[in-house]
Amino acid sequence: KGAAAAEIPTISGAVCGGSTTSSTPTTSRSSSSAGIPQGVTPLAVQGNKVTTNGQPANLAGVSLFWSNTGWGGEKYYNAQVVSWLKSDWKANVVRVAMGTESDGGYLTDSTNKTRATAVIDAAIANNMYVIIDWHTHTAEANKAAAITFFKEMATKYGHYNNIIYEVYNEPLQVSWSNVIKPYAVDVIKEIRAIDPDNLIIVGTPSWSQDVDVASQDKITGYSNIAYTLHFYAGTHKQWLRDKAQTAMNNGIALFVTEWGSVNADGDGGVDTAETTTWLNFLKTNGISHANWALNDKVEGASALVAGASANGGWTSAQLTTSGTLVRNAIIANNGGTVTSSTPSTSARSSSSTPVVTTSSSRSSSSVAVVGSSSSVNNGAGVLFSETFESGAVNTQPAGWDNFIGYVRN
Repeated sequence: KGAAAAEIPTISGAVCGGSTTSSTPTTSRSSSSAGIPQGVTPLAVQGNKVTTNGQPANLAGVSLFWSNTGWGGEKYYNAQVVSWLKSDWKANVVRVAMGTESDGGYLTDSTNKTRATAVIDAAIANNMYVIIDWHTHTAEANKAAAITFFKEMATKYGHYNNIIYEVYNEPLQVSWSNVIKPYAVDVIKEIRAIDPDNLIIVGTPSWSQDVDVASQDKITGYSNIAYTLHFYAGTHKQWLRDKAQTAMNNGIALFVTEWGSVNADGDGGVDTAETTTWLNFLKTNGISHANWALNDKVEGASALVAGASANGGWTSAQLTTSGTLVRNAIIANNGGTVTSSTPSTSARSSSSTPVVTTSSSRSSSSVAVVGSSSSVNNGAGVLFSETFESGAVNTQPAGWDNFIGYVRN
Protein backbone atom coordinates (compact mmCIF):
# COMPACT_ATOMS: atom_id res chain seq x y z
CA LYS A 1 0.00 0.00 0.00
CA GLY A 2 2.10 1.48 0.74
CA ALA A 3 -10.37 25.39 5.14
CA ALA A 4 -8.51 26.41 8.21
CA ALA A 5 -8.03 29.98 9.25
CA ALA A 6 -5.03 31.45 7.52
CA GLU A 7 -1.63 32.08 8.96
CA ILE A 8 -0.74 35.55 10.11
CA PRO A 9 2.69 37.04 10.71
CA THR A 10 4.06 37.44 14.20
CA ILE A 11 6.25 39.97 15.90
CA SER A 12 8.40 39.00 18.87
CA GLY A 13 6.44 35.77 19.25
CA ALA A 14 3.07 37.47 19.77
CA VAL A 15 0.23 36.52 17.48
CA CYS A 16 -1.33 39.64 15.99
CA GLY A 17 -4.44 40.17 18.06
CA GLY A 18 -3.45 37.22 20.23
CA SER A 19 -1.31 36.40 23.23
CA THR A 20 2.44 36.16 23.55
CA THR A 21 3.87 32.67 23.42
CA SER A 22 7.16 31.43 24.75
CA SER A 23 10.01 31.45 22.27
CA THR A 24 12.10 29.04 24.32
CA PRO A 25 12.72 25.83 22.35
CA THR A 26 12.25 22.49 24.05
CA THR A 27 15.54 21.13 22.76
CA SER A 28 19.00 22.56 22.45
CA ARG A 29 18.22 23.70 18.91
CA SER A 30 17.92 27.46 18.55
CA SER A 31 14.92 28.99 16.83
CA SER A 32 17.43 30.49 14.40
CA SER A 33 19.84 27.56 14.32
CA ALA A 34 23.20 28.35 12.73
CA GLY A 35 21.83 31.71 11.69
CA ILE A 36 19.07 30.07 9.63
CA PRO A 37 15.64 31.67 10.24
CA GLN A 38 13.28 28.98 11.52
CA GLY A 39 9.58 29.07 10.70
CA VAL A 40 8.76 26.06 12.90
CA THR A 41 9.78 25.09 16.40
CA PRO A 42 11.78 21.97 17.22
CA LEU A 43 9.92 18.73 17.80
CA ALA A 44 10.91 17.16 21.09
CA VAL A 45 9.95 13.80 22.57
CA GLN A 46 8.85 14.37 26.15
CA GLY A 47 7.69 11.22 27.90
CA ASN A 48 5.35 9.44 25.51
CA LYS A 49 4.55 12.49 23.38
CA VAL A 50 6.09 14.31 20.44
CA THR A 51 5.81 17.95 21.47
CA THR A 52 6.35 21.53 20.42
CA ASN A 53 6.95 24.12 23.11
CA GLY A 54 6.10 21.51 25.71
CA GLN A 55 2.68 20.68 24.28
CA PRO A 56 1.64 17.71 22.09
CA ALA A 57 2.45 18.62 18.51
CA ASN A 58 -0.75 17.18 17.00
CA LEU A 59 0.56 17.68 13.47
CA ALA A 60 -1.69 16.67 10.60
CA GLY A 61 -0.78 16.33 6.95
CA VAL A 62 -0.30 13.90 4.09
CA SER A 63 2.13 11.37 2.75
CA LEU A 64 3.05 11.37 -0.89
CA PHE A 65 2.88 8.04 -2.73
CA TRP A 66 5.99 5.96 -3.48
CA SER A 67 8.48 8.20 -5.32
CA ASN A 68 9.53 5.38 -7.68
CA THR A 69 9.97 6.27 -11.32
CA GLY A 70 7.06 5.04 -13.39
CA TRP A 71 4.75 4.29 -10.46
CA GLY A 72 2.51 7.30 -11.08
CA GLY A 73 2.89 9.19 -7.82
CA GLU A 74 6.19 10.85 -8.65
CA LYS A 75 4.51 13.70 -10.55
CA TYR A 76 3.26 15.15 -7.24
CA TYR A 77 6.78 15.64 -5.88
CA ASN A 78 6.96 19.36 -6.57
CA ALA A 79 6.80 22.73 -4.87
CA GLN A 80 3.37 23.67 -6.22
CA VAL A 81 1.76 20.64 -4.60
CA VAL A 82 3.41 21.37 -1.25
CA SER A 83 2.29 25.01 -1.41
CA TRP A 84 -1.30 23.98 -2.15
CA LEU A 85 -1.33 21.47 0.69
CA LYS A 86 -0.28 24.27 3.02
CA SER A 87 -2.62 26.96 1.72
CA ASP A 88 -5.77 24.96 0.95
CA TRP A 89 -5.54 21.83 3.10
CA LYS A 90 -3.80 23.68 5.97
CA ALA A 91 -1.39 20.76 6.30
CA ASN A 92 1.61 21.39 8.54
CA VAL A 93 3.51 18.18 7.74
CA VAL A 94 4.25 16.36 4.48
CA ARG A 95 5.90 12.98 4.07
CA VAL A 96 8.39 12.10 1.36
CA ALA A 97 7.91 8.36 0.72
CA MET A 98 11.18 7.74 -1.09
CA GLY A 99 11.02 4.25 -2.55
CA THR A 100 14.34 2.46 -2.29
CA GLU A 101 14.75 -1.17 -3.42
CA SER A 102 11.70 -1.67 -5.64
CA ASP A 103 11.68 -1.11 -9.41
CA GLY A 104 12.44 2.50 -10.21
CA GLY A 105 13.53 3.17 -6.63
CA TYR A 106 16.42 5.18 -5.23
CA LEU A 107 18.98 2.37 -5.28
CA THR A 108 18.75 2.14 -9.07
CA ASP A 109 17.41 5.59 -9.97
CA SER A 110 18.85 8.70 -8.29
CA THR A 111 16.01 10.88 -9.56
CA ASN A 112 14.09 9.69 -6.49
CA LYS A 113 16.43 11.76 -4.34
CA THR A 114 15.96 14.75 -6.64
CA ARG A 115 12.21 14.48 -6.17
CA ALA A 116 12.62 14.11 -2.43
CA THR A 117 14.76 17.22 -2.10
CA ALA A 118 12.29 19.24 -4.18
CA VAL A 119 9.58 18.46 -1.62
CA ILE A 120 11.91 19.00 1.35
CA ASP A 121 12.95 22.42 0.04
CA ALA A 122 9.31 23.36 -0.57
CA ALA A 123 8.25 22.23 2.90
CA ILE A 124 10.95 24.38 4.49
CA ALA A 125 9.91 27.35 2.34
CA ASN A 126 6.29 26.88 3.42
CA ASN A 127 7.11 26.48 7.13
CA MET A 128 6.00 22.85 7.23
CA TYR A 129 7.54 19.83 8.88
CA VAL A 130 8.75 17.21 6.42
CA ILE A 131 9.24 13.49 7.03
CA ILE A 132 12.13 12.04 5.05
CA ASP A 133 11.04 8.42 4.77
CA TRP A 134 13.24 5.49 3.73
CA HIS A 135 10.21 3.79 2.18
CA THR A 136 10.85 0.06 2.21
CA HIS A 137 9.85 -3.21 3.85
CA THR A 138 13.41 -4.59 4.01
CA ALA A 139 15.69 -1.75 5.13
CA GLU A 140 18.07 -4.06 6.98
CA ALA A 141 19.11 -5.52 3.60
CA ASN A 142 20.54 -2.19 2.50
CA LYS A 143 21.71 -0.60 5.74
CA ALA A 144 24.87 0.91 4.23
CA ALA A 145 22.84 2.71 1.56
CA ALA A 146 20.41 3.99 4.19
CA ILE A 147 23.29 5.33 6.29
CA THR A 148 24.82 7.08 3.28
CA PHE A 149 21.49 8.67 2.37
CA PHE A 150 20.61 9.86 5.87
CA LYS A 151 24.10 11.24 6.43
CA GLU A 152 23.65 13.30 3.28
CA MET A 153 20.21 14.50 4.37
CA ALA A 154 21.46 15.37 7.87
CA THR A 155 24.38 17.30 6.44
CA LYS A 156 22.19 19.23 4.00
CA TYR A 157 19.11 19.82 6.15
CA GLY A 158 19.96 18.99 9.76
CA HIS A 159 20.10 22.64 10.81
CA TYR A 160 16.41 23.11 9.96
CA ASN A 161 13.80 22.40 12.64
CA ASN A 162 11.47 21.18 9.88
CA ILE A 163 13.28 17.89 9.38
CA ILE A 164 11.99 14.50 10.59
CA TYR A 165 13.91 11.34 9.72
CA GLU A 166 11.90 8.13 9.24
CA VAL A 167 14.61 5.51 8.99
CA TYR A 168 12.37 2.51 8.24
CA ASN A 169 8.89 2.68 6.79
CA GLU A 170 7.28 -0.71 7.38
CA PRO A 171 9.28 -3.72 8.52
CA LEU A 172 7.71 -7.08 7.83
CA GLN A 173 7.04 -9.69 10.51
CA VAL A 174 10.64 -9.77 11.67
CA SER A 175 12.24 -9.50 15.10
CA TRP A 176 12.27 -6.07 16.70
CA SER A 177 15.19 -6.80 19.05
CA ASN A 178 17.31 -8.80 16.61
CA VAL A 179 16.65 -7.12 13.26
CA ILE A 180 14.87 -3.76 13.33
CA LYS A 181 16.35 -2.23 16.47
CA PRO A 182 20.01 -3.01 15.58
CA TYR A 183 19.48 -1.54 12.10
CA ALA A 184 17.83 1.57 13.54
CA VAL A 185 20.54 2.12 16.15
CA ASP A 186 23.26 1.97 13.50
CA VAL A 187 21.46 4.52 11.31
CA ILE A 188 20.59 6.77 14.26
CA LYS A 189 24.22 6.79 15.36
CA GLU A 190 25.29 8.22 12.00
CA ILE A 191 22.50 10.81 11.90
CA ARG A 192 23.21 11.97 15.44
CA ALA A 193 26.90 12.50 14.63
CA ILE A 194 25.72 15.23 12.26
CA ASP A 195 22.30 16.31 13.53
CA PRO A 196 22.10 15.99 17.32
CA ASP A 197 18.46 16.76 17.90
CA ASN A 198 15.90 16.57 15.07
CA LEU A 199 13.18 13.96 15.53
CA ILE A 200 13.92 10.41 14.34
CA ILE A 201 11.10 7.90 13.81
CA VAL A 202 11.66 4.14 13.74
CA GLY A 203 9.40 1.56 12.06
CA THR A 204 8.04 -1.32 14.10
CA PRO A 205 7.31 -5.01 13.29
CA SER A 206 4.36 -6.25 11.24
CA TRP A 207 4.04 -3.27 8.93
CA SER A 208 4.55 -0.83 11.80
CA GLN A 209 1.75 -2.20 13.95
CA ASP A 210 3.62 -3.94 16.79
CA VAL A 211 4.46 -0.78 18.69
CA ASP A 212 3.78 -2.61 21.94
CA VAL A 213 6.62 -5.02 21.15
CA ALA A 214 9.02 -2.15 20.48
CA SER A 215 7.98 -0.49 23.74
CA GLN A 216 9.26 -3.50 25.68
CA ASP A 217 12.80 -3.00 24.35
CA LYS A 218 13.25 0.72 23.78
CA ILE A 219 16.13 2.33 21.93
CA THR A 220 18.40 3.87 24.55
CA GLY A 221 21.44 6.11 24.36
CA TYR A 222 19.79 8.58 21.98
CA SER A 223 17.16 11.24 22.60
CA ASN A 224 14.25 12.45 20.48
CA ILE A 225 13.25 9.02 19.17
CA ALA A 226 9.64 8.16 18.28
CA TYR A 227 8.13 4.96 16.91
CA THR A 228 5.96 4.39 13.84
CA LEU A 229 2.33 3.31 14.05
CA HIS A 230 0.42 2.64 10.82
CA PHE A 231 -3.29 1.90 10.53
CA TYR A 232 -5.92 1.44 7.86
CA ALA A 233 -9.36 2.06 9.27
CA GLY A 234 -11.14 -0.64 7.27
CA THR A 235 -8.86 -3.33 8.67
CA HIS A 236 -7.35 -2.12 11.93
CA LYS A 237 -9.82 -1.67 14.72
CA GLN A 238 -9.79 -1.39 18.51
CA TRP A 239 -7.17 -4.14 18.89
CA LEU A 240 -4.57 -1.92 17.26
CA ARG A 241 -5.54 1.08 19.35
CA ASP A 242 -5.06 -1.20 22.37
CA LYS A 243 -1.53 -2.00 21.19
CA ALA A 244 -0.89 1.73 20.76
CA GLN A 245 -2.18 2.42 24.26
CA THR A 246 0.07 -0.29 25.69
CA ALA A 247 3.07 1.23 23.93
CA MET A 248 2.30 4.70 25.29
CA ASN A 249 1.74 3.26 28.75
CA ASN A 250 5.23 1.76 28.45
CA GLY A 251 6.59 5.23 27.78
CA ILE A 252 7.31 5.50 24.06
CA ALA A 253 6.13 8.29 21.75
CA LEU A 254 4.18 7.36 18.63
CA PHE A 255 3.91 9.09 15.27
CA VAL A 256 1.43 7.83 12.67
CA THR A 257 3.47 8.47 9.54
CA GLU A 258 0.92 6.63 7.41
CA TRP A 259 -2.78 5.95 7.80
CA GLY A 260 -5.65 5.17 5.49
CA SER A 261 -9.40 5.51 5.61
CA VAL A 262 -9.84 2.24 3.69
CA ASN A 263 -8.54 -1.35 3.90
CA ALA A 264 -4.95 -2.33 4.59
CA ASP A 265 -4.38 -3.16 0.92
CA GLY A 266 -5.01 0.50 0.12
CA ASP A 267 -8.31 -0.17 -1.58
CA GLY A 268 -11.97 -0.54 -0.75
CA GLY A 269 -14.52 1.95 0.47
CA VAL A 270 -13.96 4.59 3.10
CA ASP A 271 -14.77 3.43 6.63
CA THR A 272 -15.94 6.78 7.91
CA ALA A 273 -16.98 5.64 11.37
CA GLU A 274 -13.74 3.83 12.15
CA THR A 275 -11.66 6.64 10.64
CA THR A 276 -13.42 9.10 12.94
CA THR A 277 -12.75 6.86 15.94
CA TRP A 278 -9.06 6.68 14.98
CA LEU A 279 -8.69 10.43 14.45
CA ASN A 280 -10.33 11.11 17.81
CA PHE A 281 -7.91 8.65 19.42
CA LEU A 282 -4.94 10.40 17.82
CA LYS A 283 -6.17 13.83 18.88
CA THR A 284 -6.86 12.72 22.43
CA ASN A 285 -3.39 11.24 22.74
CA GLY A 286 -1.54 14.03 20.97
CA ILE A 287 -0.32 11.76 18.15
CA SER A 288 0.72 13.45 14.89
CA HIS A 289 -0.21 11.84 11.60
CA ALA A 290 0.06 11.83 7.80
CA ASN A 291 -2.51 10.27 5.48
CA TRP A 292 -1.73 7.81 2.71
CA ALA A 293 -1.70 8.91 -0.03
CA LEU A 294 -1.48 12.08 -2.08
CA ASN A 295 -1.88 10.39 -5.44
CA ASP A 296 -4.37 9.79 -8.27
CA LYS A 297 -4.01 6.02 -8.55
CA VAL A 298 -7.41 4.40 -8.95
CA GLU A 299 -7.74 2.91 -5.47
CA GLY A 300 -9.60 3.78 -2.31
CA ALA A 301 -6.69 5.31 -0.41
CA SER A 302 -5.85 7.88 -3.08
CA ALA A 303 -6.82 11.43 -2.23
CA LEU A 304 -7.18 12.53 -5.86
CA VAL A 305 -9.25 11.32 -8.79
CA ALA A 306 -7.42 9.98 -11.81
CA GLY A 307 -5.88 12.73 -13.87
CA ALA A 308 -5.96 15.37 -11.13
CA SER A 309 -3.50 18.19 -11.69
CA ALA A 310 0.13 17.47 -10.84
CA ASN A 311 0.54 21.00 -9.51
CA GLY A 312 -2.14 21.35 -6.85
CA GLY A 313 -5.12 23.65 -7.25
CA TRP A 314 -7.59 20.78 -6.91
CA THR A 315 -11.28 21.56 -6.81
CA SER A 316 -13.63 19.57 -4.63
CA ALA A 317 -14.58 17.54 -7.71
CA GLN A 318 -10.96 16.40 -8.05
CA LEU A 319 -10.91 14.88 -4.56
CA THR A 320 -11.95 11.29 -3.92
CA THR A 321 -14.22 10.33 -1.05
CA SER A 322 -11.11 9.67 1.01
CA GLY A 323 -9.47 12.87 -0.17
CA THR A 324 -12.44 14.96 0.89
CA LEU A 325 -12.53 13.30 4.31
CA VAL A 326 -8.79 13.73 4.78
CA ARG A 327 -8.68 17.37 3.67
CA ASN A 328 -11.52 18.23 6.04
CA ALA A 329 -9.90 16.29 8.89
CA ILE A 330 -6.58 18.07 8.44
CA ILE A 331 -8.25 21.48 8.37
CA ALA A 332 -10.25 20.70 11.49
CA ASN A 333 -7.24 19.23 13.30
CA ASN A 334 -5.16 22.30 12.57
CA GLY A 335 -7.71 24.74 13.91
CA GLY A 336 -9.56 25.91 10.83
CA THR A 337 -12.99 26.14 9.29
CA VAL A 338 -13.78 23.72 6.50
CA THR A 339 -14.82 25.36 3.24
CA SER A 340 -14.95 24.07 -0.32
CA SER A 341 -11.70 23.84 -2.20
CA THR A 342 -11.49 26.67 -4.72
CA PRO A 343 -8.28 27.34 -6.62
CA SER A 344 -7.19 30.94 -6.30
CA THR A 345 -4.14 33.14 -6.28
CA SER A 346 -3.34 31.77 -2.85
CA ALA A 347 -2.14 28.56 -4.49
CA ARG A 348 1.20 29.99 -5.41
CA SER A 349 4.59 28.40 -5.77
CA SER A 350 6.74 27.89 -2.72
CA SER A 351 9.34 30.03 -4.42
CA SER A 352 7.39 33.01 -3.12
CA THR A 353 8.51 34.49 0.16
CA PRO A 354 7.43 32.20 3.00
CA VAL A 355 5.27 33.56 5.78
CA VAL A 356 7.07 33.59 9.12
CA THR A 357 4.67 32.34 11.72
CA THR A 358 4.62 31.54 15.37
CA SER A 359 5.79 28.08 16.20
CA SER A 360 3.26 26.35 18.39
CA SER A 361 1.79 23.66 16.19
CA ARG A 362 -1.37 23.47 18.24
CA SER A 363 -2.71 26.96 17.80
CA SER A 364 -0.31 29.67 16.78
CA SER A 365 0.05 28.53 13.20
CA SER A 366 -3.67 29.03 12.62
CA VAL A 367 -6.12 31.47 14.13
CA ALA A 368 -9.86 30.96 14.13
CA VAL A 369 -11.91 33.78 12.66
CA VAL A 370 -14.89 34.23 14.96
CA GLY A 371 -18.21 34.86 13.36
CA SER A 372 -17.03 34.75 9.75
CA SER A 373 -18.28 32.51 7.02
CA SER A 374 -14.97 32.28 5.20
CA SER A 375 -11.46 33.63 5.29
CA VAL A 376 -8.66 34.12 2.80
CA ASN A 377 -4.89 34.16 3.00
CA ASN A 378 -3.36 35.82 -0.03
CA GLY A 379 0.01 34.18 0.62
CA ALA A 380 1.59 37.38 1.95
CA GLY A 381 0.27 37.20 5.48
CA VAL A 382 -2.96 39.22 5.08
CA LEU A 383 -5.93 37.62 6.79
CA PHE A 384 -9.43 38.92 6.20
CA SER A 385 -13.00 37.74 6.18
CA GLU A 386 -15.72 39.02 3.95
CA THR A 387 -17.95 39.71 6.95
CA PHE A 388 -15.39 42.15 8.31
CA GLU A 389 -15.79 44.58 5.43
CA SER A 390 -18.34 47.11 4.29
CA GLY A 391 -18.56 49.42 1.32
CA ALA A 392 -18.47 48.83 -2.39
CA VAL A 393 -17.56 45.42 -3.70
CA ASN A 394 -13.83 45.07 -4.45
CA THR A 395 -13.05 48.47 -2.97
CA GLN A 396 -9.80 48.20 -1.06
CA PRO A 397 -10.29 49.09 2.64
CA ALA A 398 -8.03 51.81 3.98
CA GLY A 399 -4.71 50.49 5.22
CA TRP A 400 -5.02 47.08 3.58
CA ASP A 401 -2.00 46.02 1.56
CA ASN A 402 -1.92 43.18 -0.96
CA PHE A 403 -5.70 43.32 -1.20
CA ILE A 404 -7.31 40.62 -3.36
CA GLY A 405 -10.94 41.64 -3.30
CA TYR A 406 -14.17 40.66 -1.62
CA VAL A 407 -17.87 40.24 -2.23
CA ARG A 408 -20.77 40.71 0.13
CA ASN A 409 -22.38 37.79 1.90
